[in-house]
This record gives sequence, structure tokens and C-alpha cells, in this order.
Amino acid sequence: MPEWMKLDPERYAHVVNKDGERVDSPSPFAQASLDADVSAFTAFMRHLKAADPERTVLMVQVENETGTWGTLRDYSAEANKLFTAAVPDDVLKAMNKTATNGAGWTEVFGPDADVYFHAWAIARYVGQIALAGKAVYPLPLYVNAALRDPFKGEPGTYESGGPTDNVLSIWKAEAPAIDVLAPDIYLLDTQSYLKVIELYHRPDNALFIPETAGTPRAARFLFAALGMQTIGYCPFGLDYTRTNHPDRMVPNQPNAFLDPTAQNYKLLGPMMRDIARLNFEGKLQAVAEVEDQPRQTLHFGSWEALVSFGVGRGGAVIGNAEPIGRALVAQLSDNQFLITGFHCRIDFRPAGNAQQQKMKQIVAGTGQTPSALIDANWQHRQFLRVEEGEYQNGVFQSHRILNGDQTDWGLDFGSDSEVLRVSLVRY
Repeated sequence: MPEWMKLDPERYAHVVNKDGERVDSPSPFAQASLDADVSAFTAFMRHLKAADPERTVLMVQVENETGTWGTLRDYSAEANKLFTAAVPDDVLKAMNKTATNGAGWTEVFGPDADVYFHAWAIARYVGQIALAGKAVYPLPLYVNAALRDPFKGEPGTYESGGPTDNVLSIWKAEAPAIDVLAPDIYLLDTQSYLKVIELYHRPDNALFIPETAGTPRAARFLFAALGMQTIGYCPFGLDYTRTNHPDRMVPNQPNAFLDPTAQNYKLLGPMMRDIARLNFEGKLQAVAEVEDQPRQTLHFGSWEALVSFGVGRGGAVIGNAEPIGRALVAQLSDNQFLITGFHCRIDFRPAGNAQQQKMKQIVAGTGQTPSALIDANWQHRQFLRVEEGEYQNGVFQSHRILNGDQTDWGLDFGSDSEVLRVSLVRY
């Protein structure tokens, strides 16, 4: 907020807590603040439209991590009056609630009333700013969320009012001009991270991660996000992606090293358009290593992709010492796949047709070569051709063919950037 707003708290009101004290957050019920925000945002969008005729800006963030610390909602006189009034019909519909006789927020939502009310108030405020800006220049717009814990996010433990997972539907209803509700993810335990991307990947909401941890341990989550068809993933603080790990040395720069985040972009950068297309077409799946879960299976019609972490040649699958593995598999045709990853092994197993899968009478084999007993007949995977290469201008360029020791136990990926095109047959 500019100084002239901060110096006039009567006109540009603060949120008021239960004790009647102002907190350091502007009230979503201050009309003067809303008018000033609308004026500023429309001026910005008008400038952007004129200054960027080549459309290098693809999407605009409206506000930043909206919400309030120190109180669950605004308890000002105006806010309290609206809190006891009937819950708006669009909120009831969004939250699949019915109410009679003009029931207020507490009657309808019980212990969640305060945070739902504050989400409604802030979403309505920001939604009006977004609508005005989009009328000037109709770029896609998004808002980002300071998250709550997806498993134990009790009211008061997170910034109340923003687009957290428990109020996404309220934000969708009150701010339809905003195209994407996006999580800023700094939760580093695997289950919480995966739960967040699951919650924000909705039919009415594209998954976009505008901020996330840029640590080596977090780098695998780019692949988990790709598996949820993310349209963007942005680690915070990329200027610090250096490490002294000896197997990540940058060519011709003996004192510089790539950390896992930089590895991801080195690998995916040359084929980002192809990855985006395959993901949009629903042909791509990707996974991040999960602690105590060294195997994951991806289903592609008549084939299963088998991903394992922390496995040596012919040895037991035990997971990596640190869960840094990640894998990506995309189906190019019925029997051809694009695969890549780090610190993992990828293989394939016959899965039968849809009817055979429905009957659930398929038994996986246990030998070196993945196989399955289907309708009383063994089917084995065979690599028809394994090509190492890269994408150039949307076309895969094969550099060499892998055979023998390179394929006998599956296809291994370490810390190098490798991309394989794999053609399969059954025997």
C-alpha cells in the first residue's frame, strides 16, 4: 500500500480483530481501498497492453498471497452485520449447502463460519479488481495462496481468507474473472506436497505452482506436478541453484555444479513444448519418489510402466538414501514411449486389454524380464528398439541405440540428462 493510504486508516480501513484492535491487513469492506486498487490495476493492465504488443506476458497475478494473520476475519461493525445476515446464494451453491429463513454464516457453517466468511469477503474484493483489469486487457489472471496444512490446517494456523484448499469453491464463485487459483508450496514432506497438488488440480482449475521450494530435496516434485498436468512450476530463488556434488559438474565450468532443480530444467527445457503437448493430450504421466515406497506403477492401456528407485543391477529395490528420484513416461503410440528421469529405473510389463484388466485375472511375473500371465498365457516384454536422443524443433533426433547391458535389467537413469524413445513388443 502506498504511504498516503497507510496514513489515512479511517478512510482505508484495517481489518479489526475480536478485541476491536486493528491488525496489519486492509479490510475487504473498505470501498475506498477497493476503488484505489481497481484504479491501479486497470492502469497497469492498460500500460501492459500498450507496452507488450508481442504478448510476452502470458498471465498476471492479482495481489499476492491474500489473507490475514492474527485474526480469522474482520470483526468490524460492517463485517459483523454481514456475518449475521443470510449467507449469499452463490456461496451456498458453491459449498453444496441449503439454508432457510435467511440463516447466517454460523448457522450454516458452524466452526468454519469465520474462515469461510473471510474467504468470501476477500475473494469478492479481489474478484472485482480482476474483473476490471480483464475488461481493459483480457489476459489470463491468477491468484496465489499461502497454504494451510492439507491434513491438519486448523483455523488460526494459517493465513485466513486466501485461496486455501478448503475455500477454493468460494473463490471460484466470487471471483470468476480469476482463471487459476494457485498454491505456493513450501511444504517439504512428500505426502503433504502431493496432497496439495491433488487438491488444486481440479476440472475447473488448472494446476499452476507459482512458488515452491528450490531445494535439492524438493526438485523431484516438478515431476509429480507434471503427472498432475501442471501448466507451470516455479522454484523460488533460482539464483542459488549451485552445489558441490561431484557428479553434477557443468561442462566447461569446473567450479560450477548443477543441483537437482537446474538438472530438471536442463533436461526438460529443450523439449518443453513437446512435454506440454503430450501432457495436454493426456498421454504423459510422471512421479516423484515417495519415502518407503520404492516402486510405482503407471498405467498406459495395454502396457504398465514400472518405476523403481534405489535399485542396483539385479538387486533389491530399496529406495534412494534421500528421496530424490523422479520419472516421466509419455505414450507416443500404442507400443512406443518417451521416457526420462533421474535416479530411477523404468521398465514395462504387458497389461492385457481393457476386458482382461476388468476381469482382474492378470498375474505379474517375477523374473528378470517383466511378464504377466494373461488368459493362461505368459506375455513377456521385449525392447524392440531403445534410442537415446533429444528433441529438436518438435522432432526426436536419435543419437544412438542402446542394447545388451544397457537394457537387460530395465532402463536406468542417474544424474545425467538422458531421454529415451522406447519401442516395445510382446513374445
